[in-house]
Amino acid sequence: MHPAWFHVENEHEIPSPALLFYRERIEHNLQLMLKIAGGDAQRLRPHVKTHKTAQIIARQVELGITQFKCSTIAETEMCAASGATDVLLAMPCVGPNAHRLAELALKFPDTRFSSIADDEATIRMLAEAAEKQGVTLGLYLELDCGMGRTGIVPGDEAALLAHTMQNTPGVQFRGLHAYDGHIHDDSLEVRKESCDAAFAPVHQFRCRLQNEGIVVKELVAGGSPTFGIHAAHADRTLSPGTTVLWDFGYGDKYPVDLPFQPAAVLLARVISKPGKNRLTLDLGHKSVAPEQPQPRVRFEELPDATVIMQSEEHLVLETERAHEFAIGQALHGLPRHVCPSVSMHGEAHVIEGGKHVDRWTVTARNRRITV
Repeated sequence: MHPAWFHVENEHEIPSPALLFYRERIEHNLQLMLKIAGGDAQRLRPHVKTHKTAQIIARQVELGITQFKCSTIAETEMCAASGATDVLLAMPCVGPNAHRLAELALKFPDTRFSSIADDEATIRMLAEAAEKQGVTLGLYLELDCGMGRTGIVPGDEAALLAHTMQNTPGVQFRGLHAYDGHIHDDSLEVRKESCDAAFAPVHQFRCRLQNEGIVVKELVAGGSPTFGIHAAHADRTLSPGTTVLWDFGYGDKYPVDLPFQPAAVLLARVISKPGKNRLTLDLGHKSVAPEQPQPRVRFEELPDATVIMQSEEHLVLETERAHEFAIGQALHGLPRHVCPSVSMHGEAHVIEGGKHVDRWTVTARNRRITV
């Protein structure tokens, strides 16, 4: 019988709990991202928060994807060091982080660095930091298209901020950033209706700015659930993140229009069998994102197992098949939310051709690399 896709021939070499990256599946997902983007790598600005890994950035650069989006200074530095030519830090840069971004621009002169702002104070902080280092930093106006997390609603106040960006020394107005993380309906039709409604004011605002003499070079739009929807609009740059590794949270919801493959697995082992129908695994909530409802991880060998409890290093499952599993036996789990699950591991064990072949450091797991 052909081994299951998650089978690892030499997994006895891997201590658990562990994060596994399946290289062929990552490649499939990268190729699918390019396909959805119409084969144009320059339309992609993938978010790196999902994997935080330099080797994946390097592979994307090989494929012609040279623009990236980040959430932290460490992710930003990782991208630049891995060959990115254009990096957007999609987080308002305040306090020391404004100066750190300016330091990166000085350290990596071949990379263009930008951030976002939705307030004049943020613009001023970034401009002061840029001028202190003698560099120019890009700025995108952060628009609130309905999520209510950061951003300013398109209108007169937003237009005034765009003009302020254009006229402030040290920074350069680059465009608009609008993240629609609140749109994640199962139905593609409903998702599309919600997305189109959310971006109608954004489109009108872009036209307004251009009529006022402000060149909007780029509109960075959406995340993973709306990736394919935004791809139908040639004037938008696409910034999916989860698509590189995928998880069952999105996989269950979007199997048709976003057929990405799960490429990250959590390896766990049976460490105890405390009573009838129970298995205890070494996969606590320090190894898988704990903010999600149970099951936070779905085991390929036991998809219907019930979670009884989870603590820092333990996960107790209930299943009538408990007698089939021996102490020390490995199980392979898909996280519900892969992005924060990856950041709980210092390294990923790379699986290729059904074998464990390498280990990759989760480069930007920490908040600081050098700057």
